[in-house]
Amino acid sequence: MKKTDINQYQHFLKVVDCQQACPAHTPVPEYIRLIHAKRYDDAYMINWESNVFPGILGRVCDRPCEPACRRGRVEEEPVAICRLKRVTADYKGDIRDRLPKAPFKSNGKKIALIGAGPASLTVARDLAPLGYQITLFERDIKGGGMMRSQIPAFRLPQSVLDEEVDYILQMGVKAEFGTAISSLQKLVNSDFDAIFVGTGAPKGRAIDIEGYQQANAHVAIGIDWLSSVSFGHLDSAPKRVVVLGGGNTAMDCCRTAKRLGADDVKVVVRSTFDAMKASPWEKQDAKAEGIDIICDHTPNRFVIEDGRFTGVEFNQVESVYDKSGKRVLRNTGETLFCPCDFVLVAIGQDTSFPWIERDIGIEFNEWQQPVLNKKSLQSTVAKVFFGGDAAFGPENIITAVAHGHKAAISIDLFCQGKDPSIRPDTDFNLISQKMGVHEWSYTNIIDHDLRHPVPHIDWQKASEELATEVELGFDEKLAFEESERCLNCDVHTIFTEATCIECSACEDICPTDCINFIANISDDITPPEQLLKGKLRVEKMHEQQDYMISDVLKTGNIMVKDEDMCLHCGLCAERCPTGAWDMQKLVIDNIDATIK
Repeated sequence: MKKTDINQYQHFLKVVDCQQACPAHTPVPEYIRLIHAKRYDDAYMINWESNVFPGILGRVCDRPCEPACRRGRVEEEPVAICRLKRVTADYKGDIRDRLPKAPFKSNGKKIALIGAGPASLTVARDLAPLGYQITLFERDIKGGGMMRSQIPAFRLPQSVLDEEVDYILQMGVKAEFGTAISSLQKLVNSDFDAIFVGTGAPKGRAIDIEGYQQANAHVAIGIDWLSSVSFGHLDSAPKRVVVLGGGNTAMDCCRTAKRLGADDVKVVVRSTFDAMKASPWEKQDAKAEGIDIICDHTPNRFVIEDGRFTGVEFNQVESVYDKSGKRVLRNTGETLFCPCDFVLVAIGQDTSFPWIERDIGIEFNEWQQPVLNKKSLQSTVAKVFFGGDAAFGPENIITAVAHGHKAAISIDLFCQGKDPSIRPDTDFNLISQKMGVHEWSYTNIIDHDLRHPVPHIDWQKASEELATEVELGFDEKLAFEESERCLNCDVHTIFTEATCIECSACEDICPTDCINFIANISDDITPPEQLLKGKLRVEKMHEQQDYMISDVLKTGNIMVKDEDMCLHCGLCAERCPTGAWDMQKLVIDNIDATIK
């Protein structure tokens, strides 16, 4: 069989499931080890290098890392990666002396950023230290984009947002707040060498059903309403509120409405509870605050009686899935009337570019999204790049950050006269963790330990105070205990064929039976998953993870280790009498370049 190529970082990064799943490839196990050692400043800076907003994302990230966490294969719940990220922000000291400091030596190039959301701010953070003159245009009066306008203060305190946005603005960025761009053509014709569009998906979807025109004064788009609350234009809500939609915006709307005085708040969604798009923890928090979530109902009409709006009528539906797995809603014939005074519509968002002239060379697809080179995020006008929700539609903050890193590399290459789609290479290193014959520089004991819940304030109090943060976060003791649940997946088992005597001691001691010595198979073309079917002690659980396959050993056998099953406990290396196994930590030098 073909030996696994371990001269590239891709094999090792893929094994670190949490880091691979993070769009910005944050080195999760490394910062968790630093939390365990109470080195909070160092842990914060590792986060800041990759995800840019540790304090923000430690509270509101969509957490793609957690479903990938290997601890979820040992217990039901993964490591609380997101909330440990918050720990780095909560317990750090003053780290400003560790940030890049303006003024930077100018390289003579000028960059315009449109929108002050996470994507644009990441571009600014990456390019300012390289000497680019950055001008940021934002229609609102403060930076942060949707992080400020759409996420309520009870989830993300303004002080945390201001701090991490200011870290970037204080790097010599010229911020033009309260300035909406009305013509991209003017910017293209100006002296900017490149332009980045990070305006998000600012257009909330409306709902056009019977009675809408008469009920219009009692209906608002969810994201616009949240923005009005965030900027202080609204400070109360009617007593009876119905929220349409099942995503995180709907959860923010219903919880905000209750804090502004509504005492009867219902969320009505057409899907089942489990199929709702909102994050599980957001649904749980809404229910804990007494929000009534009504599933399997779709709005039919706004009810007007004697010229007065009285509520919304819904049709009950059931979800039916066809052979391809596509969901179809079937009307059951039953209806539901929800009396209310006000309706918030949170059924989705779209990009919107009325300020981009359609005759300047930028191509748009059928959904009115820009046509982009996916490797570089460059548009069909060479100097214009897009990122975040503005690029491909609504995603999340961490994806916007990843886009910002990618676009910054592209803009830098473009301004140097190079092809932005030819990405820079990535340097990596593997560092042995051996401290003695049976000792490692990391904790490798695998215990069964359940996830520690994050403390909250009293739910009744929470639902009454708009700006009081609901989650208290981990204290240092809980952070230490939760950090011990990490399996250190970035510390890899490295095998040296020349030293192996094929004694099978590693096979015997492996707690998951992931190490196998088998006869070589003379086939370098067929995928290993097919060749190894039925030949290993334990069948692969997840097809997307690789095997580590050795070169042919002296006996003609090969060593096959299932990277999917390995717990990185180091017992194979401790047991090996010849040191053929070692535990080595992956270190990627330029993490941004791994974002493909």
